[in-house]
Amino acid sequence: METCSLAALAVLLALYVRWTVSLGPYSGAHKPPMFGDYEAQRHWQEITFSLPVKQWYFNSTDNNLQYWGLDYPPLTAYHSFLCGQIAHLLNPDWVALNASRGYESLQHKLFMRATVLVADLIIYIPAVIVYCFCMREIPSKKKISSLCCILLYPGLILIDYGHFQYNSVSLGFALWGVIALSFEWHLLGSFVFCFALNYKQMELYHSLPFFCYLLGRCLKGGITGRGLFLLFKIGVTVIASFALCWIPFLTETEQILQVLRRLFPVGRGLFEDKVANIWCSLSAIFKVKKMLSSESQLYLSFLCTLLSVLPSCIKLTMQPSVRRFKFALVNCALSFFLYSFQVHEKSILLVSLPVSLIINDAPLISTWFLLVSTFSMLPLLLKDGLLMAYIITTLVFLLVSKSLLPAPENMSEESINLKPFCISVRRYLPWFRLPGYLIKLSFCTSLMGMAALTLASAVLVPPPRLPDLFPVLVSSFSCVHFLAFLFYFNIIYFWDNFNDKSKKKL
Repeated sequence: METCSLAALAVLLALYVRWTVSLGPYSGAHKPPMFGDYEAQRHWQEITFSLPVKQWYFNSTDNNLQYWGLDYPPLTAYHSFLCGQIAHLLNPDWVALNASRGYESLQHKLFMRATVLVADLIIYIPAVIVYCFCMREIPSKKKISSLCCILLYPGLILIDYGHFQYNSVSLGFALWGVIALSFEWHLLGSFVFCFALNYKQMELYHSLPFFCYLLGRCLKGGITGRGLFLLFKIGVTVIASFALCWIPFLTETEQILQVLRRLFPVGRGLFEDKVANIWCSLSAIFKVKKMLSSESQLYLSFLCTLLSVLPSCIKLTMQPSVRRFKFALVNCALSFFLYSFQVHEKSILLVSLPVSLIINDAPLISTWFLLVSTFSMLPLLLKDGLLMAYIITTLVFLLVSKSLLPAPENMSEESINLKPFCISVRRYLPWFRLPGYLIKLSFCTSLMGMAALTLASAVLVPPPRLPDLFPVLVSSFSCVHFLAFLFYFNIIYFWDNFNDKSKKKL
């Protein structure tokens, strides 16, 4: 009973923080002519409600694709259609075709914010609760700690309830997929993850670990017989899931091709905004976009991403386990963020989800990563007027994490999961030691760096010759961290000598 009460309090606190952030500004508020992501979501409701399905992704007089044209998969369009139906019942002006562009009112803002909260309550929050309470061999106190920290992660709250998006839907579906696979419900896990892919194409960040884990389970069952039959059932489930989502668009080949063109706009180039990935950080020194053709940029990013994810995928296929699956999700998603083509700053949320899932395995590093991931979106949050919300939610998360997930005092190699790696290094370098104070010092220095850059970005005016000075510093500072995190998580993954059965969490 006490555990349930504490869990309810954690959820209520998370809901309070979410709704408090939602009372603030949003993307593009009072900023014509394009406004921002808030208007994009409202416009999609307008288009899907007013036009037939076959016109949703095509340019026309009533659907100018240059004005927030629909560029997410069908499940997002259906969600927009449902919200549009409800909006029309409440106030037809909210989704009036063409006449409602840039519509802003307090009542409409409350409606839009409520749609995010309802989606969160239906999909994401229940998934987090189930995940935390299904962790075996974990004390109830740690389950509550994990639940509270995951639900209070400021990055997702600030983007969905401040900036305005529905990331909790796709992330929630992905988390339900992780839960299903953890219980060896392979068909259900495949089905749910297909929903995540069909809600946001960026879920491709998670697709390789899902594919490799399921393939590994099939190979473990034998190339012939039970393993082959499982592979067949998974294949049928995936095809059926995609067919279910794409039924209205399967009537004509041009419909399918147009949707795909909208989902993958390779013509935009390697990157656009200041993102904390390799390409944007390198551009401060080496102008990649000017030195290489668009085709070369595409091939380069593909090759780097492939080389980064391939080792994790091979090991997961050969040695599938739930623990390795979660770490492979981290490694692959972070590799995609750092090296892939046309990355958005908000895509770091796709890495933050699997990092949240291993917060009990690596509490300090996971907390550190979640703080940096939120900080990496600072230029976007400043643009939206969310500085105060960013500071408060980050401090709340840091305080809760420090209280519920205390770091070991001695900070030994074993406590940060690096003992197997250090033992391997000492075979060749007997003098090698990893001093615990170095980790603490790095963490504190990182926090001070983020605080200083936040203050500078908010208060100081950049020199006229360097108008993007602070966004570049933020992205580069974050990118260095992400590279270090990628190295750390790969070390844990490849030097994992734990017995899967004795250490199984789910």
